[in-house]
Amino acid sequence: MTDANILLVDDDAQFIEIMKKRLTMRRMEVFHASSGEEAMQKLAVHGEIEVVILDVKLPGRSGIEMLQLIKQQFPLVEVIMLTGHATVESAIDGMRLGASDYLMKPCAIDVLVEKVKEAVEKKRRHEEKIVDARVREIASRRT
Repeated sequence: MTDANILLVDDDAQFIEIMKKRLTMRRMEVFHASSGEEAMQKLAVHGEIEVVILDVKLPGRSGIEMLQLIKQQFPLVEVIMLTGHATVESAIDGMRLGASDYLMKPCAIDVLVEKVKEAVEKKRRHEEKIVDARVREIASRRT
């Protein structure tokens, strides 16, 4: 069993390979994509993805644009922004648009793992609330 299902989105193949190994060693299932379009395809196919670790600088659409798109189409999926080119403005934009966190590269693996675990817990709590609300709604129809 895995502790988290992650989609790692970065155009740096070496970074993806290293992070995939490190996260897999920590009982996480890691999917990866090198572009925004590929990320959206993976999210559509793999409904078990809970957290996206998203690079801010991507070819084509920016990470901020991808964050908006992910939150529109997959609102329960948590997104952690990760960048080597942080600005205060991009961090504020990311958090305002729904990123659960914003981290600088290089990021200590223990910090990233902790942020992923927090994001997974948040997503699972949201899902539980939705299920509880649906159960209450169904129960109220029967009375």
